[in-house]
Amino acid sequence: MGYHVIDPDDLSASPDHPCDRRGIADAAELAQLAAAVYTLAPGEQLSTTYHYHERREELFYVAAGELHVETPAETYVVDPGEVFVSEPESPIRPHAPTDADGPTRVLGVGAPKHDIGRAYDPDEA
Repeated sequence: MGYHVIDPDDLSASPDHPCDRRGIADAAELAQLAAAVYTLAPGEQLSTTYHYHERREELFYVAAGELHVETPAETYVVDPGEVFVSEPESPIRPHAPTDADGPTRVLGVGAPKHDIGRAYDPDEA
């Protein structure tokens, strides 16, 4: 059996990410689940690109601030205490609005863990 208590603020930020990302899955050595805490300044993106996953289901729980999630059909506004869910093959661009009053804090979870995001270009769709 294995148990972990992790304070994301004690983890190192992921390099080369557009916002502050703290990888919980790696710290807990999770094999099947991707999980991270993101802190976005106004105007920052959560992910490195507008993307989709072939098999991964993702959810984003907004702990503070407001998360905007651009999709090909519309942009969703996700308030604190709400969860945004994305199914496989569904392009998303999660970001903090440029006019936000402060940082946005999000718990992101997805499975399977090893299904990298594929870039999505809305102009080519």
